[in-house]
Amino acid sequence: MLPGTVIGWDMSAALALGDALGVPPTAVAELLPVIEAVMVAKLNEQMDHSHG
Repeated sequence: MLPGTVIGWDMSAALALGDALGVPPTAVAELLPVIEAVMVAKLNEQMDHSHG
């Protein structure tokens, strides 16, 4: 854990969301790591810009 930094998603929640939306588990397992990596990088970039 790093204060002020996003290091990842709650994968249990993300998998449950995919299930609730009817996304096949194999698709979720393939896509989530890629999506998570991009989102974490963008969120941290956005936070860096807003803090100076």
